[in-house]
Amino acid sequence: MVDTLGLILKIKVHKASIQDRDGAKLVLKGSRKLLPRLALVWVDAAYAGKLVLWAKRYLHWTLEVVRRADDVRGFKILPKRWIVERTFGWIGRYRRSSKDYEQRMEHSEAIILLSMSHLMVRRL
Repeated sequence: MVDTLGLILKIKVHKASIQDRDGAKLVLKGSRKLLPRLALVWVDAAYAGKLVLWAKRYLHWTLEVVRRADDVRGFKILPKRWIVERTFGWIGRYRRSSKDYEQRMEHSEAIILLSMSHLMVRRL
């Protein structure tokens, strides 16, 4: 979970056997206490459906699905859609984060947070 600048707010690494929309519940559940004033979350079309209703019911957050228009052909940049992908690109530039070397999920989370911390300190 990132903010509009692409800075990490919450991270949860999970097994590959967990669907993304089910993994999103893990991230969103832990974010409620961390971000009490949050009201709107932009999500990709993969998270549409039951997750939107779940977030509204249990977290009182609005999940707005950013979709591509049906009449658009080819590549078109959509506002707010590529923010998290850009963050993945920034993290992937660090050698330790470019491949999955870690044995434990907690270690992967720590390496990602370490990479992001270094990136944010450099920008100061």
